[in-house]
Amino acid sequence: MTQIVVLPHVELCPDGAVIEADAGQSICEALLANDIELDHACEMSCACTTCHVIVREGFSSLEPAEDTEEDLLDKAWGLEPNSRLGCQALVAGTPLVVEIPKYSINMAKEGHRK
Repeated sequence: MTQIVVLPHVELCPDGAVIEADAGQSICEALLANDIELDHACEMSCACTTCHVIVREGFSSLEPAEDTEEDLLDKAWGLEPNSRLGCQALVAGTPLVVEIPKYSINMAKEGHRK
């Protein structure tokens, strides 16, 4: 099991969290399995950017993003050099520190979160 530290997010994880994930599990799957409701509008098929996360520590342990993910990330709100789509970033053996951006395209567009 690999530890993922989730930094506080006002709505999805106000106190932050420390969770465990299996190697090969996506960051999105791990968060959802631990009741952290990360948006994933395309049902984790790499067709949107709603599961965008910023990997603050452990980024180099992830496999490089494929072209499709890179193209989508260009559209993500709050893009940073260590951004990934949570549905595509598979956990390895290195602990991760993950930040969920304040907004996703879904949140800002639909206005369902402040």
